[in-house]
Amino acid sequence: MKQMTKSLALIAAASGVVFGVVTPLSASADSGTPALKWTKCEGSGLDPRQRCATVSVPMDYADPDGPQIEIAVSRIRSENPDARRGALLLIPGGPGGDSMNDPSEKGQKLPRSVRDAYDLIGFAPRGMAPSTAVDCGLEQRDLARTTLLPWPAPDGSVDATMAAGKRVAEACARNGGELIRHISTLNEARDLDRVRAALGERKVSAWGVSYGTYVTDAYLQLFPQRTDRVVLDSNDNPDPVLAERAWLAAFERGAEDNFPEFAEWASAPGNPDRLADTAAEVRPLFLKLAARLDREPIPWPGANPAELNGNVLRQTMLDSFYDPDDYPVLARLILAAQRGTVPPAPAGPPEAVLQNVTAVAAATICNDADWPSDPAVYREGVAKSRAEFPLTGGMPRNAMPCADWPWEPKEAPVHITDRGPSNILMVQNERDPATPLSGALKLRAALGRRAVMVTNDSTGHDAYLDNGTACGDATVSRFLATGRRPAADLYCE
Repeated sequence: MKQMTKSLALIAAASGVVFGVVTPLSASADSGTPALKWTKCEGSGLDPRQRCATVSVPMDYADPDGPQIEIAVSRIRSENPDARRGALLLIPGGPGGDSMNDPSEKGQKLPRSVRDAYDLIGFAPRGMAPSTAVDCGLEQRDLARTTLLPWPAPDGSVDATMAAGKRVAEACARNGGELIRHISTLNEARDLDRVRAALGERKVSAWGVSYGTYVTDAYLQLFPQRTDRVVLDSNDNPDPVLAERAWLAAFERGAEDNFPEFAEWASAPGNPDRLADTAAEVRPLFLKLAARLDREPIPWPGANPAELNGNVLRQTMLDSFYDPDDYPVLARLILAAQRGTVPPAPAGPPEAVLQNVTAVAAATICNDADWPSDPAVYREGVAKSRAEFPLTGGMPRNAMPCADWPWEPKEAPVHITDRGPSNILMVQNERDPATPLSGALKLRAALGRRAVMVTNDSTGHDAYLDNGTACGDATVSRFLATGRRPAADLYCE
């Protein structure tokens, strides 16, 4: 990895990053941390063993004695205290996700050897309910999936996207309160160290998924000596300049990596949702239908937006590619649209949840890194993307609310390096729509000797214990339970 130039080093030092390692803004989180008070968790369907608590953390780590906020935490204890090694942080994706129910849900997919070794720890990141929550009070139209991801107009125009981003940014400035200015990946990592201290752990292990890999990377840079065994699952591009813009851009490659698998499935004889006789016919069929829906949307009562247009079809494609089990959702929408009809409007989360998730996502992405404000940057990017990657219609290079975000980032983006303990196991599916292999390989290179990578010959997002391989699952489970990693990077059929 190339060393930073002297000028970059000076900029990094001024931003709290010294020789590639982010320096905490306050003293150790261990000082004066009170014991947690565990109570029954709210909600239904939870494992009766799961308990919940809150941890107080500074709203602004540059002012550690100033206003405090609450971070909600959940826990299921090790199933064998004699075999207990420590705590395993379940770090969710997003931004805008939480892992409060994960000890009861995905945590129970872990093999017994891992559940014996760790207390399973979930949490709601700052801004996410039931932690101290934020809400931007957005208009209903700005909560649509095709607005939250910046799909351009059918002719490639970015004007409507820029206008929507401006509305969202202004609403967050008006309604988000002081906390929204302090939601960032680095602050989430600092909060996790407060959680570690409150748990009474000298070190913690972690299983970070999707955007959670970026949070985990931040923790690895902030507190490298406080990490035990670390699993990075479905890995974000680590580019410190693009930051979350790399996440958006990843959909270009991710859709292309996945579409051939969908086409094979959608042309298979005997498939009740078959779209074509051959896989080669599926792509032009999809592109032709999307273009037709751009010109002639089909009314869709109860949906947001209330029509099936080309961008709604493209967004459904991306959503369905997260898990091959969801391919029928896309195929059935295509079949309905070809007949000029629509299925029942898809159910969404309650508006309060969607408002909260959207506010946290926007704040994290926009506070982490500066985005260009000039519409010409996005017009040019969208035009190039539409030409090179027609499946995603230019969305991955369009503007987010960050183009009009009223605040500058307080810190430089996380700069991931190969300095620190060699205690990381990466697991990655070869055909992942949201965090493609191309980005994971860049993270693998950035981490150097600190990591070993397992690549699954598999399709979909979330590799470990979900859409991966038996070989990959066994490798990760063995590492968490025993600390043994492969001697070199591994490819799992």
